[in-house]
Amino acid sequence: MKEDFIHYLWRLKRFDLHNLSTTKGEKIIIQNGGEHNTNAGPDFLNARIQIGETLWAGNVEIHIKSSEWTKHQHHKDKAYNNVILHVVFEEDKTAFRENGEAIPCLELAKRIPPNLSTSYIKLVNNEYWIPCQHQFHTVKEITRNIWLDRLLVERLEQKTAYIKEVLNRNKNNWEETFYQILARNFGVKVNADPFELLARSIPLLTLAKHKSNLLQIEALLFGQAGLLAQDFEDDYPNQLKKEYAFLQQKYQLQAINTASWKFMRLRPANFPSIRIAQFATLIYQSVHLFSKVLAAQNVKEVENMFEVKLSNYWQTHYVFDKTSVKRKKTLGKSTIHLFVINTIAPFIFLYGQEKGEERFKEKALQFLEELKPEKNSIISKWQELGVEPTSAYQTQALLQLKNEYCKHKRCLECSIGNAILK
Repeated sequence: MKEDFIHYLWRLKRFDLHNLSTTKGEKIIIQNGGEHNTNAGPDFLNARIQIGETLWAGNVEIHIKSSEWTKHQHHKDKAYNNVILHVVFEEDKTAFRENGEAIPCLELAKRIPPNLSTSYIKLVNNEYWIPCQHQFHTVKEITRNIWLDRLLVERLEQKTAYIKEVLNRNKNNWEETFYQILARNFGVKVNADPFELLARSIPLLTLAKHKSNLLQIEALLFGQAGLLAQDFEDDYPNQLKKEYAFLQQKYQLQAINTASWKFMRLRPANFPSIRIAQFATLIYQSVHLFSKVLAAQNVKEVENMFEVKLSNYWQTHYVFDKTSVKRKKTLGKSTIHLFVINTIAPFIFLYGQEKGEERFKEKALQFLEELKPEKNSIISKWQELGVEPTSAYQTQALLQLKNEYCKHKRCLECSIGNAILK
């Protein structure tokens, strides 16, 4: 038995409510079980419960055994002085408030339906890829779809948490924040941090002053990345180096540590040098990307925005001074779609949330619906279980379900798990 199961029973009143009474025999009438508290303090706040002839307003604390009250030192904590009812699976010891008053106790051991208890134990104790693997498809499709809709919003809210931090750091400058977070995504996972540091080391406003000169934008970005601090044979990197020396002094810039960049075990197309060249070209094409993304009506328009054609030098190089077979090295659709999933949709969603404009939140969801379902090991496992997502909207929700609920066996907080237990 776990405490979260008792939380579940209390929250949904899934126990025998007939002739409720405390362990001392006082009648209990639950008018309001309270609001579930996920922070420090009692488990349920602002409850209204009649005990005997008195209507109490206060909090409810839940434990498996009542002795856990003392074990957790609640009897010495002022935050628990307003607990009006102690709900436990088993009372093995009377609980007291800080002032020595005994707290009324409701024991649930004999009030839990046996089939509910058995179903719960089976769910949380099996070792299947998802706990409800054999019952998932028994839940009504409408229940599953509504829950997946909620999970997608939850996933977007998680992704926007870090964006909010950066937005606050940038004093609510949306363009600057978008530029920095987009840079982070250009770095793929392995170079995400140095790419964000690079963007933070040189303000978008500085790059905007050189928006008509790709050479200068590349010089600023490669220079700030620390990738020009060596001797070169080719003319192009030497041009960049010369240009950067002037611009660095002009703007009093400090390059980031070159050692931050990782080239090992990366496909050449994902080398930091190529990603920086692509990022420079994107900025050259438009320094007001966020405004254009907000105005985009569909993913196709976003794809057009992110079409970049690198300069001749980069078509025959992956790194400075090493010639390679000529390739265009454009951003592929799959890469652009990852930008939509990880940067653009969360940004538009947050913008709508912060500005109180539902149309932007709806646009973020629309963009995800337009994208094909993602391909990864988790989605493959869902497909093996007979779940066939039709868009990135659904794959994002399924990733959230697996990673945040199934993996941690949070069945009691999941609508699908709740439906199975019913």
